[in-house]
Amino acid sequence: MCAGLAVYWWSLGDVAGVVLAVPAAVLVGAMGLRDVLVPVRLAADEDGITVVHGFAGRRRVPWDEVREITVDVRTRYGLRSEMLEIDTGYHLHVFSRHELGASPTEVAAALRRRGT
Repeated sequence: MCAGLAVYWWSLGDVAGVVLAVPAAVLVGAMGLRDVLVPVRLAADEDGITVVHGFAGRRRVPWDEVREITVDVRTRYGLRSEMLEIDTGYHLHVFSRHELGASPTEVAAALRRRGT
């Protein structure tokens, strides 16, 4: 849609619209590409967790390096949002409901059970 708007504004000679629409199209395309390349953001097993690091990299974290697993819940303008936070000491990995495909509260409870 952003690319279509860029072409439309280009045909009208609206340079400001093109300057706004082209970066938006690139950003949305990059986010879509990331979802295709790395569909699984968090995985857990007996030895630890594997988290996405960067655009498409993965980082293996043993359970003994996981310091804290929390869920940050915020309410703003009547909307409730949850973010899963995994603190490994050197890095803070943050995941949304969209990235996890499940409620961050449920995922945190499952990770705590598995990590103990």
